[in-house]
Amino acid sequence: MTGRIAHPKIEKLIVDRWSPRAFDGSEIPQDDLDAILEAAGWAPSAYNVQPWTFLYAKKGDANWDLFLDQLIDFNKGWAKDASALVFVVSDKYMRSEKGNSDNHSHSFDAGAAWALAALQAQALGYHTHGMTGLKFGEAEAALGIPEDHRLEAAFTIGRQGDKATLPDFLQEREVPSTRKPLSEIAKAGKFA
Repeated sequence: MTGRIAHPKIEKLIVDRWSPRAFDGSEIPQDDLDAILEAAGWAPSAYNVQPWTFLYAKKGDANWDLFLDQLIDFNKGWAKDASALVFVVSDKYMRSEKGNSDNHSHSFDAGAAWALAALQAQALGYHTHGMTGLKFGEAEAALGIPEDHRLEAAFTIGRQGDKATLPDFLQEREVPSTRKPLSEIAKAGKFA
């Protein structure tokens, strides 16, 4: 329960989702991680291209340190206690036997997939925290991401931990964030 107030028809799961930085470091069963990532795969995408790929490492796996090293130091400092770290990659092209064409919605579609992963994690009692504080450029090379793909973002998955494990300045921020009112994010008709 986050104490947030929203339109009464909005699903509680959506309203209660937030992005803590304090994680307890517990192991995530592979079946739970599989469910979270498969849920992401149920996202809508233009022409059903499904342009997303999720690269992941679980805490303690052979790739854990490699994945953590792709984060900027600020994010690495708290993400180390998550159960899993996932990098979201999108394919820039629509591919077919007739050839490839630009996929103008690859980032949009990958974002929809990440949102479903976050909600599925919430449904299973986990929290996620998305981030773009990555070492872009270095990360693509370290993770073997081809040039015709784009590294979009990363996110952590884990059980919420004690905020006392965070530096003081982050402890103060370890609360569900507010949301802009509908009047600021939706407009009938033209933008201006």
